[in-house]
Amino acid sequence: MNSTPPRRIVTGHNSEGRAIIQEDGAPTRIQRIGGQTGPMFYELWNTTASPAPIDPASGEPHEDGIQLVPPQNGTRIRILDIPPDDESFANMTAEERIAHFAEIGAGDAVAEGGTSERHAHMHKTETVDYGIVLDGEIVLIMDEGETVCRAGDTIIQRGTNHGWANRSDKPCRIAFVLIDGKYSPELA
Repeated sequence: MNSTPPRRIVTGHNSEGRAIIQEDGAPTRIQRIGGQTGPMFYELWNTTASPAPIDPASGEPHEDGIQLVPPQNGTRIRILDIPPDDESFANMTAEERIAHFAEIGAGDAVAEGGTSERHAHMHKTETVDYGIVLDGEIVLIMDEGETVCRAGDTIIQRGTNHGWANRSDKPCRIAFVLIDGKYSPELA
């Protein structure tokens, strides 16, 4: 699989209100999380409100670093290149698992305080996520059960505890659209 950053094309409006291409190129925020065995994050865009404000040409709302979840009442779109699982995952301590997610502002998302036996990167966020596998394959792991997801498959992840395992010998490229959510009282 090609690890070339995806192309991001952003539209806007000129001073006469006519539609223009505002940006065309690689995303400006790219970061590998969790060292050499971790996924590469390509942050494409976020919104900070719903409905999302549409103005002539302000650009993407500013954020510091890479954040796992979208802004409150907002959305996020990103592409991840997830390398094959590394043998070291089996020996990660709870602290290392939490530190992996803390790099993206989500140390508290780690399942069972980092002691899950299902996968080292089990986590849960109060979001609805649409995942679209673009290339390769990835295993979606739940508390109970798992399934292999291949190019063209779409996952609708609804605030559940889950992990992603790449048990193949090739990276997986997957796009995610994350939407801020709110748990119902019985799940809160």
